[in-house]
Amino acid sequence: MQHPRIMIASIGVAVVAAAGGITAASVGTSTASAAPAAGHSAAAATVRTAQVTVGGTMETILTTATGQPLYYYKPDTAAKSFVTGGLAQAWPPLTSGAPAGSGLSGQLKVLNDVNGQQVTYNGHPLYTFVDDHAGQVTGQGVQNFFVATPGLAQITSGSAQSSPMPPAGSGGGYGY
Repeated sequence: MQHPRIMIASIGVAVVAAAGGITAASVGTSTASAAPAAGHSAAAATVRTAQVTVGGTMETILTTATGQPLYYYKPDTAAKSFVTGGLAQAWPPLTSGAPAGSGLSGQLKVLNDVNGQQVTYNGHPLYTFVDDHAGQVTGQGVQNFFVATPGLAQITSGSAQSSPMPPAGSGGGYGY
């Protein structure tokens, strides 16, 4: 007999996997066409901007054509997505072989990686969040994911973004 915690965890993973598949089906497509599941290339994902409330403040963010908020994962690099497995089920990657943009100041490109043809903005691979709906941001700061905005700075191809925290002993702390 399996341990009850293992069974509960298995049920939770199955629920997240099912929700991730449903969310990925609507990511980046127009209402006139169906999209393949996450990890497959959608014909053309459209990234646009929208005004939504993020942490109590109205902000302009990047969204899919259907209005679902887009996020970036801080540890990613311009050459590699670190979002795989269970993490990718909760944060489905935006994939497309031919992304299009509307109202964007940065560059949309395609990164061929473990997630297929993943859409990037200024080098940041883009993701949705299974708990979000059009115009609703619930994933800000969760698991190191942050809402993508039009002013998102370009990342270099070599390394992950650095932390905004000063190094230990730099005088930026309390000096205990």
